[in-house]
Amino acid sequence: MTRAEFKALCARKMVVLDGATGTELVKQGMPPGVCPEAWILDHPEALTAVQGAYAAAGSDIVYVPSFGGNAVKLGEFGLADKTFDINRRLAELSRRAAGPGTLIFGDLAPTGNFVVPIGEWPFEEAVRIYAEQVRALLAGGVDGFVIETMMDLQEARAALLAVRENGGSDLPVMVTMTFESGGRTLTGGLPEAALAALQALGADAFGCNCSTGPGDMAAIIARIKPYAKIPLIAKPNAGLPLLRDGKTVFT
Repeated sequence: MTRAEFKALCARKMVVLDGATGTELVKQGMPPGVCPEAWILDHPEALTAVQGAYAAAGSDIVYVPSFGGNAVKLGEFGLADKTFDINRRLAELSRRAAGPGTLIFGDLAPTGNFVVPIGEWPFEEAVRIYAEQVRALLAGGVDGFVIETMMDLQEARAALLAVRENGGSDLPVMVTMTFESGGRTLTGGLPEAALAALQALGADAFGCNCSTGPGDMAAIIARIKPYAKIPLIAKPNAGLPLLRDGKTVFT
């Protein structure tokens, strides 16, 4: 999909994304403490069930389950050297699972490191880490990219540049940040500032995901709407989680 085609799609209709992945994979049997990306490749039928259901329910776009697929996160499981292979295979699996007519977007998410000046991680190193993942997801046939659950604007910028500089110059890239209940990111950033920076850098859609329920997220979308020149995204949790009888329940 080209950026122009994505823009036309968003102008034509409300684009429906998929829902939760991690909690649904747990329902499919994924145990705690494992590397989700590796577990999925060992149990492809679990992802097929989840993504097939989302596609059948009307999702226009489903996310490749590469949320923790960067080399930093995979390195925590001793899998950094398999980054390219894991991401390529995950994209190919999502293509089969989602079926024809559903777009698949490669998922880039936080590394857990903080980029200068918030942290000590060099910006160029962040770009390099994401670039490897981008090239692998492209080899797996993604239609676009989503950069999600970002708490640091610098890291989001690094991921976006990695896409644009490594074969994704004309593919759509959506970016969603995570905001706390006070309306700021964990590093203190405002949604208006993040929107301005990322749409100027070439993001094709911007918004928020995770952290809050629909009510708080609607308020953030309302805040940034007057400044938006690109489509806006809301991907909230199903309310805030509670612990009931030893199980996490969303209200």
